[in-house]
Amino acid sequence: MIGEPQKRISPMALKVWRIYGVLESLVVALLAAGAIVLTYIFEWPGWVTFIAVSVFIIFTYVFAHLLPQIKWKRWRYEVREQEIELQRGIFIVKRTLVPMVRVQHVDTVQGPILKRYGLSTITISTAATVHEIPALNMEEADELRNSISQLARVAEDDV
Repeated sequence: MIGEPQKRISPMALKVWRIYGVLESLVVALLAAGAIVLTYIFEWPGWVTFIAVSVFIIFTYVFAHLLPQIKWKRWRYEVREQEIELQRGIFIVKRTLVPMVRVQHVDTVQGPILKRYGLSTITISTAATVHEIPALNMEEADELRNSISQLARVAEDDV
């Protein structure tokens, strides 16, 4: 039986995912502020304000601190000659094997936040699905993209 994949994504993924968590928290902050304003306009009880602020604080802690840390610890991948193995998940750990013969193309994707931290995400496309390996160093992502592309060509030639 094959053990779990050994390679991890970049530790800088923590910073990027925390930034995403803070940005998501800003939306919750706007909703909480709206609830607080409505509390004063309609003279609702004070516990509505308490709940709105509590939801914002808990949401921010979970999405900007806790989940990125757990997500980073769980995310693993490994590229072998015949397959790509991905492992991810927090409560339910999902392991995926992508056969090299099914790989149609491989891309690197980089948004503004990933670019700021020198990271890229690899997307691996098959006929039916798209798989991602998030937040790799740019050099590692380019090297991995080329390696997967080469292995996919070799696997295709063998068929």
